[in-house]
Amino acid sequence: MPEILKEDTPPTGKQLPSHAKVVIIGGGVVGCSILFHLAKFGWKDVVLLERDELTSGSSWHAAGQIHTISSDPNISRLQGYTIDLYKEIEETSGQSVGLHMTGGFYLASNKTWYDYLKRERSKARYMGLHQEFISPKEVAERHPLIDPKHYLAALWDDQDGDLDPSGATYAFAKSARVHGAQYFTHTPVTATTQKSDGSWDVTTPKGNINAEIIVNCGGLWAREVGHMQGINIPVQPMEHHYLLTEDIPEIAAAKDRLPCGIDYEANIYFRQERKGLLLGTYEQRGTPWKVGGTPWDFGHELLQPNLDQIADRLEFAFERIPALAETGIRQAINGPFTFGPDGNPMIGPVPGMTNYWCAVGVMAGFCQGGGVGLTMAEWMMDGEPSIDVWAMDVARFGNWASPDWGTVKSTENYERRFVMTFPNETLPKGRKQQTTALYDRLVAKGARMGQAFGLEHVLWFADGPEDAWEDPTFERNRSHDYVAGEVGAVRHAVGGIELANFAKHEIRGPGARDWLDRTMAGYIPKPGRITLTPMLTDKGRLYGDLTVACLAEDHFMLFGSGTMQDAHSRFFARTLPEGVRHENQTGDWHGIGIAGPNARELLARITRDDVSAEAFKFRDCRQTYVGGVPVILNRISFSGELGYEIYCRPQYLIRLSEAIEEAGADLGYRWYGNRALMSMRLEKGWGAWGLEFRPDFNAVESGMDVFINWKKDFVGKAATEAAKAAGVARKLVTLTIDTEIDVTLDEAVLKDGAAVGYITSGGYAHHVGRSMAMAYVAAEHAAPGTALEVEILGEMHRAEVQGAPLYDPDGAKMRG
Repeated sequence: MPEILKEDTPPTGKQLPSHAKVVIIGGGVVGCSILFHLAKFGWKDVVLLERDELTSGSSWHAAGQIHTISSDPNISRLQGYTIDLYKEIEETSGQSVGLHMTGGFYLASNKTWYDYLKRERSKARYMGLHQEFISPKEVAERHPLIDPKHYLAALWDDQDGDLDPSGATYAFAKSARVHGAQYFTHTPVTATTQKSDGSWDVTTPKGNINAEIIVNCGGLWAREVGHMQGINIPVQPMEHHYLLTEDIPEIAAAKDRLPCGIDYEANIYFRQERKGLLLGTYEQRGTPWKVGGTPWDFGHELLQPNLDQIADRLEFAFERIPALAETGIRQAINGPFTFGPDGNPMIGPVPGMTNYWCAVGVMAGFCQGGGVGLTMAEWMMDGEPSIDVWAMDVARFGNWASPDWGTVKSTENYERRFVMTFPNETLPKGRKQQTTALYDRLVAKGARMGQAFGLEHVLWFADGPEDAWEDPTFERNRSHDYVAGEVGAVRHAVGGIELANFAKHEIRGPGARDWLDRTMAGYIPKPGRITLTPMLTDKGRLYGDLTVACLAEDHFMLFGSGTMQDAHSRFFARTLPEGVRHENQTGDWHGIGIAGPNARELLARITRDDVSAEAFKFRDCRQTYVGGVPVILNRISFSGELGYEIYCRPQYLIRLSEAIEEAGADLGYRWYGNRALMSMRLEKGWGAWGLEFRPDFNAVESGMDVFINWKKDFVGKAATEAAKAAGVARKLVTLTIDTEIDVTLDEAVLKDGAAVGYITSGGYAHHVGRSMAMAYVAAEHAAPGTALEVEILGEMHRAEVQGAPLYDPDGAKMRG
């Protein structure tokens, strides 16, 4: 295990400054990386405070294995950046990071994991990562201790390796000091108090610092640092074992350092440590540590090992690396480190707070720490990061993410660290955290539920609750025919879908229209009308695609992504003027959308309003009564059919649903779920937030510029005009694909064997009977009719760029 570095810095007797632009609380690798990046990019008035020595907590006992693979491509990019950064900070600081770039492999011992690695290899094609398949024989040649007979294949990455965790942390800290920053050890923060001007008084036994911004990098103490300000951060420290073996003769005799590796089915990772091996695992039954809170006096300590917890994993390891069965254990390490509910970091400005940031739950700190530091510095200094980091944004968890829920989901994620999660898989723990009034009724009808932003929503309907199951798979599953039936009901009769998981933001006040006009890039509607508008960042990146309904001249409702509701609230709060009120009312408005050729007849039966085509036009909205309850009624549809969105307060939802069911009984009414909706929107070539529309893209390349009002001033206008004038290098396109295994996302798109883009989403379009996808491809390959290829599970499939929607291309059904 790496030695603990200690250093009496800054010099004894040096006083804390009275003021700093940024105070970072916590001296692990993440805090030190943020300190380094802020100072390097020009903010010298930055200070880090550490309660003990640097690396106290988790950093010092980390296994130190580094790799680039991640489920999110942008996190993979940041991990690649982190690894490349180590040489720089070693040179700047004069502190060795103990870096060994050995390369590493990911081992597939069955078809499922082989398919997973094929998907990873496809992502690597367009990301420019250095990954290639090698045979089991080549694995044994590069790592003679491995028995190759257990494996089908391995994915090799020459950027993988290992380092000295303490050395890397100190290299960040010392490099930060070279660039003008300061850090103070043995300086615990005991209180954080916000002043009326938005700055913070940070209290320590050695004095106080007034900071414009504070950053919670508390690691094992992230929860406790948050509690100082009444903030709940749903992370959980977990016990984690790895073993250090005695010397192994083959390693002692080898000239070159052995590569590192991961065996997914065995649930082990391993690398060379001195003349032996380091072997780690993620227990099938994780052990949360100090659920009630991390003691402040915990420091450079380890926990009592419990080898019974990992006995089954050791049997796998002995089978696949036979030398381990003949080698003694030099030391068993059991140390706590902090996990988040989905395994990804939680970083960024905390919603609902001013000048309070966090970077916590970074369990892969030595893979991700550099990238997190870069992202945080860009975000603070430029107002936004250079790439989409939603997968790490703290705003993806709302106040529904309670401490208990955080422990349950963090434990589940720990246990599934090397367990496959399929595209159609719904995980069992932490469910029913948020439900609607219809939950039990829909489940009784056979609803298969998913969860988004803690809220249960319908994926598809089986014939009954006992039939609502599916096997996890990369291929089409048993929901396929059920979804086809739901699509058929919407296309030929009328279907209904619950709308609770759309966000609803109320904007009111005499200046509401002017503020929205500046904040949104599109047109702001007149009373009784609806528009769709992009919302852009200062640099012209997409930050929302919102439906704006004008209920009165100074009263608007914004409908958008449910998962982005806190992020959008945070975005609004930056510029909301006095006299204009914003309220996130997502939980206060639930609803039902009805769509299909019989939708108007159904609606007419349950409202006294005239809803004829002339009296209630496409993109009209009104406050009225439907089904005997007060509602907001919008004439709009994401299915591409004639449709209406009916929003009511939650207490009215059951009555509304019963009225719809009763009135639609002889009209072919059928409930449908999200998979049917996503299938139908593919036939229309419509993008979705978080897939086609996200901050990686601008309005021009995404095609959202058609909704922009160029005659006004709006956030991001200059950057968007520049992008339009320069022309785009890539464009969003719709593809049809010749395949019986549908894409999900991130598959490579190729032309003549070279990657020219990637898939953002896809699936089977049931009405037109084609496998479809949406993708960003190089502009020169975006013309309708262009023949391309898409890599699906390692096989190339013919694809063609479409020039118009495959269903109702002129929108006559939706507007009729």
